[in-house]
Amino acid sequence: MSANLPHSGREAEFTMPIGLTDDEGRVHKTVVIRKMTGKEEAILADRRNHRNGGKLVSELISSCIVRVGELPKNGSATVERMYSADRNFLLLKLRTLTFGPELQATYTCGSCGESVQVTEDLDTLPVKQLEEGESPDEIVVDLVDGYVDKDGQVHTALTLRLPRGDDETAVAPQMRQNASLGKNALLARCMKSLGDLPRHRLEALGPKILADLTMTDRRLIDRALNQGAPGVDLVREVVCGSCGGSFRATLDMTNFLALA
Repeated sequence: MSANLPHSGREAEFTMPIGLTDDEGRVHKTVVIRKMTGKEEAILADRRNHRNGGKLVSELISSCIVRVGELPKNGSATVERMYSADRNFLLLKLRTLTFGPELQATYTCGSCGESVQVTEDLDTLPVKQLEEGESPDEIVVDLVDGYVDKDGQVHTALTLRLPRGDDETAVAPQMRQNASLGKNALLARCMKSLGDLPRHRLEALGPKILADLTMTDRRLIDRALNQGAPGVDLVREVVCGSCGGSFRATLDMTNFLALA
C-alpha cells in the first residue's frame, strides 16, 4: 500500500486489495481519493441513502474518487463494480484521510459482560492483497453435507465469486428485513456452480439452495469468503480491563464517520 499526499494532504493514493479489471483484462489497483467535504456530508445526511447501505457506500466513495488507475471516471457505476473488499478498504482509507486513524470503539466482554473502551488505530489494521495467480471469481468450497436436489442427488462442489458493490445494493432491502435471508440472497448472487446442477436451475433456486444447506456447510462458506480472503482484517483481539480475559470482536463501526 502506498500513501502519497500531493496536495497538502487533501488527496492520497492507495493500492486496493483486488482491483478493477477492464474489458481488455487489465487490472487497475491504484486509487486516488480526496478528503470528504460538505458535499459528502450531504450524502450521509440524505435519508434516501439510509434505506440502502450499498448505494450509500457507492455514492460516498465515488464522490471522493479522483482517479482509478487509468480508467475513465464514470461515477457510482465504477464503485458498484468494485469488490466489497476494495469498497471496505477505500471506506476505511477515506475515514482515515478525513478524520485521522484514531477511532473510539466499545466492545462487550463475553466473560464478564463489562464494556471495554478502546482507541483503535485504523492505520494498523492488516490488509491482505490478492496474491498473484489468485482469482476473486474462483472460490472453491467442498461442502460436507451438500445440497440435495429433487432427484435425491447430492451436490458438494461449490464455486463462488467474491461479492461486489452491485450485490450489496441489490440485497440491501432484504438485509434490512432479515439478515439471514439477506445473506442467502447475497451468496446466491455469488454462486457460479454447484456440482452438476445446470446453470438455469442454480439461478432459479438461488437463495433456496443456501437456506437448505446445513449450518456446517454454511460455516465452511463463511470461512472461505472471510478467512484469508483479500481485504482489511476487521477482527480485533480485545483485552478486558475488568476480568483480564481476552476475546475476539469485529471492529466497532459506531463512530466510524464521526470525528474522534
